[in-house]
Amino acid sequence: MSFENQLVKWYINNKRDLPWRKNKDPYRVWISEIILQQTRVVQGAKYYNEFIKKFPNIQSLGSSKESEVLNIWKGLGYYNRAINLHKSSQDIISNLGGKFPETYDDIIKLKGVGDYTASAISSICFNEFNPVVDGNVLRFLSRYYGLKTPIDSLKGQRKIKEIGQKLINKTNNPGDFNQSMMEFGALVCTPFPDCESCAFSSKCIAFNKKEVEIIPVKSKKKKSKERFFNYIVCIDNNHNTMVNKRSNKDIWYKLNEFPLIESKREIKNITTLPEFKEFTKSKSIVINEEKYKKERIKHILSHQILYITFHHLSIDQDISQGVHLSKLNKYNFPVPITNFINKLLI
Repeated sequence: MSFENQLVKWYINNKRDLPWRKNKDPYRVWISEIILQQTRVVQGAKYYNEFIKKFPNIQSLGSSKESEVLNIWKGLGYYNRAINLHKSSQDIISNLGGKFPETYDDIIKLKGVGDYTASAISSICFNEFNPVVDGNVLRFLSRYYGLKTPIDSLKGQRKIKEIGQKLINKTNNPGDFNQSMMEFGALVCTPFPDCESCAFSSKCIAFNKKEVEIIPVKSKKKKSKERFFNYIVCIDNNHNTMVNKRSNKDIWYKLNEFPLIESKREIKNITTLPEFKEFTKSKSIVINEEKYKKERIKHILSHQILYITFHHLSIDQDISQGVHLSKLNKYNFPVPITNFINKLLI
């Protein structure tokens, strides 16, 4: 039996029972693929079920408010994924009559959709022969063929794509073949695999050359960028505070936060900063420094390390157009701020 047919047979007998595999509805496959881009399957399944319950089809997603989509996405991170889903659903309704596109060339035009997602949807839902290349596929095929070109390089990814194209063209069911590659990488050819029990070990070059631990090869890891966030948490006598929305296309785009001063290093006393003095002047507020408290946390993202300090400050005058502390749960905050607020309200 050929490699590709043996792999599909393995998939049919061993695939996980996942909610987005119940049918080949392109909308649901699309939602699942976007969620799983930066999310583990166990966590992703929970969010997927909640998302589909709230937005069961393109029409319900496109007619919703962006804030509703961000709210259901809360905690998943990479919020641009949710924003792009929402925008794309509106484009499908406006420009495609509410019908999901049926070819790779049209699917990849959707905002937030790249080669991997377009290949997955077009093969699973529309039987197109477009191989997927994700982390699991890169690891599995690199080991099987003994490839040492870095998988995080364009050259390495193109090589795997070429191999995938040759393999998928030999199959009768491109959707099952793509899912079999991803599933095998997720369940068997893991970062720390049990090669002795692998059905393909006899022909796996990395296994036979005892190079499983060094393949796949990655380029030198980039150092994470360090950032220092200083949140100004002003609270007046009526328990009101200030809330802003992030507008720069940076992390947490369009989520809410407290007034922020980003610094180049950790700040011991924010009241001494010229930026803080300018802030209090612009808001016409006076800080009660005797009640100044602060809380520091470290929050790690994929390529950034955030050193966050919440500067908890009391003021005697009322905050104009402030938000009462009891209403904060109605806003879409990133996880570290949500955690701080939960402790604040205890």
